[in-house]
Amino acid sequence: MNIGIIVPLGEQEALGRPFHYREVREFALLSESRGLDSVWIYDHLLYRFPGRPPSAVWEGFTTWTALAEATSRIQLGALVLCTAFRNPALTAKMAVTLDEISGGRIILGLGAGWHEPEFHAFGIPFDHLVDRFEEACRIIVPLVREGTVDFTGSYYSAPNCEMLPRPRRRIPVLIAAFKPRMLRLTAEFADAWNTAWLGQVDGLASRRDALERACVEVGRAPGSLEVTVGLNIAFPDLGTVPEQASDPKKYISGSVHEVAAGLASYAAACVSHVICSIAPLTTESIGMLADAANQVRSQIQTEARPV
Repeated sequence: MNIGIIVPLGEQEALGRPFHYREVREFALLSESRGLDSVWIYDHLLYRFPGRPPSAVWEGFTTWTALAEATSRIQLGALVLCTAFRNPALTAKMAVTLDEISGGRIILGLGAGWHEPEFHAFGIPFDHLVDRFEEACRIIVPLVREGTVDFTGSYYSAPNCEMLPRPRRRIPVLIAAFKPRMLRLTAEFADAWNTAWLGQVDGLASRRDALERACVEVGRAPGSLEVTVGLNIAFPDLGTVPEQASDPKKYISGSVHEVAAGLASYAAACVSHVICSIAPLTTESIGMLADAANQVRSQIQTEARPV
């Protein structure tokens, strides 16, 4: 099981600002040097929630590209790119170029978007989100896999489009989904499925059952789709953590050993990749997550040895 972190690009309450890029870069480089498997960005333009002032966030694809140049080994994922923010064929072109820059290390996470205020603020249509997402996938996925597509839809078109240079590999596509239609699209288009944000593993079973039903509906073997999970991790000894950190349904919380036990339960559930949102996010907490990851790997290796 791969274990990675998501680096927040949005405003941090304790700082009153987002992390500066140099701080995000430091988190990514430390994750790589400490042996974690992946670093993930998310994709938003602006946060506006009722009763709160607007909240700042850095643009995701730009940061993703910078991290590809800064790092050398670690996988780089998007959890997830909003397909509505960019022309789908251009998104595919950007992803293929980024995969070249990174040396073949990206995981192309895709989603439909959900935060209506940012759509309105940036003049992006918010109607028929899933219809638009499906059309975007019918363009993006063939382009990043085979390098060609010929598609004309109601919202997007890519007639006789091709990637030149061709993709250096079949770029893995991940889709984040939980409602029935999005799960069916995941089963149709994706290499991996993501569900988030969970605590202890008990919350996974019902969501996974829904995914497997969607796979059956589209004629796909459920085991052919990788399962990835976004996890909330808290290290209370390091400082302030969210009030919800004590709820095991929402957080894996505690010492390195306790966090390792929680991660190991996901490995036992045949999850291929966990993406951890850490509270508080510091260089020390990344080190503690790396220590927990090493404990999990040692346990898996021990259990795999023949008797």
